[in-house]
Amino acid sequence: MTEQTTDETLHLIVAEDPDVKIEHHPEDWISFAIFWVLAGVVFLQFFTRYILNDSLAWTEEIARYLLIWVAFIGAAISFRRGTHISVEALHHFMPEKIVRPLRFAIDVMTVGFVALLFWFSIAITERMHIQVMTVIDWPMSIVYAGVGLGCLLMLFRAVQAFIANARRRWAEDPAKQTLIMD
Repeated sequence: MTEQTTDETLHLIVAEDPDVKIEHHPEDWISFAIFWVLAGVVFLQFFTRYILNDSLAWTEEIARYLLIWVAFIGAAISFRRGTHISVEALHHFMPEKIVRPLRFAIDVMTVGFVALLFWFSIAITERMHIQVMTVIDWPMSIVYAGVGLGCLLMLFRAVQAFIANARRRWAEDPAKQTLIMD
């Protein structure tokens, strides 16, 4: 027995660190930047309200609008990861010849719904250009542009998922991880 073999047999659990692969996606960076701007605005609101006892009027409104941007761009992140809420119990109990058409129908409805959502967001963004924000004299279309951007990113990810599923002929994704949290 060599010294290395003896050392390995002494340990019941051998931990191996997996290689971490960092992926760079535009929606991650955009939401990251907007989140920290939001955190700064909320801290400024807290500081001026409770420390200086004289709140800045624009912080609450801008924080609300930044939260809208983060929510819709974050939805695109959830879309890419496949972590949106869904009902998958039927997939486990149905035969594969029924599950594949079901997955196809779900993908078609998803792409159609997100495309319709994107179209509506563009229409409302164009209409809201004449209305201005309450405190700052900027058009409300800036706020709704975040909704449109998030919907565009979701549509891009939905089409990507549709193409990937079509290549597998709507079979189960072998690379899909069933993590509760990531």
